Amino acid sequence: MKIEYKLNDKFDLIIFIPVILLITIGLIAIYSSTANHPTASGNFQKQLFFVVLSLIVFFIVYSLPQQTFKKFTIPAYIFSIFLLLLVLIMGKTVYGSKSWLSFGFIGFQPSEFAKIGTILALSYWLTNNDRDINNIKDIGIALIIGFLPVILILLEPDTGTAIVFAFITLFLIYWSGISLFGLFVVLSPGIVTFMSLFGTVPFVLSLVGVIIALILFRKDIFNSTIVFVINLGASFFFDYAYKLLKPHQQKRIAAFLDPSADPLGSGYNALQAKLAIGSGGLFGKGFMQGNQTQLRFIPEQWTDFIYCVIGEEFGFIGSVIVLTLFLIIFLRLLKLSSLAKDKFGVLIIVGFLCLLFSHFVINIGMNLGLTPVIGLPLPFLSYGGSSLLTNMILLGIVLNIYRNRKLHA
Repeated sequence: MKIEYKLNDKFDLIIFIPVILLITIGLIAIYSSTANHPTASGNFQKQLFFVVLSLIVFFIVYSLPQQTFKKFTIPAYIFSIFLLLLVLIMGKTVYGSKSWLSFGFIGFQPSEFAKIGTILALSYWLTNNDRDINNIKDIGIALIIGFLPVILILLEPDTGTAIVFAFITLFLIYWSGISLFGLFVVLSPGIVTFMSLFGTVPFVLSLVGVIIALILFRKDIFNSTIVFVINLGASFFFDYAYKLLKPHQQKRIAAFLDPSADPLGSGYNALQAKLAIGSGGLFGKGFMQGNQTQLRFIPEQWTDFIYCVIGEEFGFIGSVIVLTLFLIIFLRLLKLSSLAKDKFGVLIIVGFLCLLFSHFVINIGMNLGLTPVIGLPLPFLSYGGSSLLTNMILLGIVLNIYRNRKLHA
C-alpha cells in the first residue's frame, strides 16, 4: 500500500534544526578554547571531521528500512558487550579509565556505542507480549540486560557513563508500564544507597522508610523480606564498590558533598567553572575574550566544561539559548514518542530522551557545582567523536521511526 506523505511528514526539522545549532555553538566554543592551546590546537579540525562524518551516518541510518533495527537488536547488544569486554583486556587508559580502543590513528569509546545496543535490546525485550514487567523474574531479566554494561563500564572504571546506563534502564522499565510496587522495588535500593553517603543516621532512616512502604503495600512476608534484603545488600555492595574506586573518584564524591573542602584539588574544576559562568554577565566577554577560558584555568575545558566557555564568552544570553535549544529537543522527543505507533519505537525514542536528559542534567550540574564532577560530555557541544556519532545515529533511528510512523497506522 502506498502511503501519501506531505513534505513535513518525511523529516522533522523541529528537532533537527536545534541539534545543528547546538553542534555549531559547540564548534565555536571548541575553537575558542583550543585555538591558543599548546596541545589541543588541532581539536577543532578533528571535531569538524566528526561533524561531517556523523551527518553522513545520520542520513544513512535515517534512510534504512525500519525493520532493520529489530533485526540488528540482538547482534548489536552482543557486539556491544564484546567490545566492553575487549576494552578491559586491550583498552587504552585515558584519565585513569581504561575506556578507549585504538585502531591505528582511530580511537573510540565502546561504552558510547554500547548505548545504542542497550537501548535497542531493552526496547525489544520490553516490547515482547510474553513479558510481564510487574513479575519480579521479568524485572530481574530487564535489569540484567541494562546493568550488565553498567558492571563492565564500572570495571574500566567510568562512573559517569555507568550512571547514564542505570538511568536509561530504570526509565525504560518505568515507561513500559511497571506498577507502583514494581517501581518501588527497582528504585528503593538506589535511594537507600544514596542516603548511606550521608552517614549512618540517614541510612537507618531510609531503611525505616522502606519498612513503612512495605507495610503500606501489604505484600506477603516472603516478597517483603526479599525486597528488604535487596535494599540492605545494595548499600553494603556500594560500600564495597566505593573502596574499589580510584582515589580521584572517591575525591570527586567527597567534593560533591562539600566542594569547598578541597578548592585546589577535587573541587577545583567546579569552583572555577562557576567563576567563569558568573563572570560572563548578561552578554559575556566576547568570542575568545574569556579570562578563565583563554588563560586555561580549567583543564581541557573543551570537553566536560564546554558550557562554562559559553557562559563566560557569551554570557547569560548564550547560556539561555543553549538551555532553550535542549528544551525544544526534549519536548519534541516527547511529542515524537506519542506519534510512534508501535511500542518498540516509543521505547527507543524514550531511551534516547533519557540519555540526552541525563547527560544534560549531570553536565550542567557539574558546571554549576550542583552534581559531582564525573566526566560526562554535554551532548552535541562537547569535543568527542564517539559521543557525537552515537547521538547522531540514535537521532537517525528516531527520525526513521517518525518517517515510517504511517506504516503502523
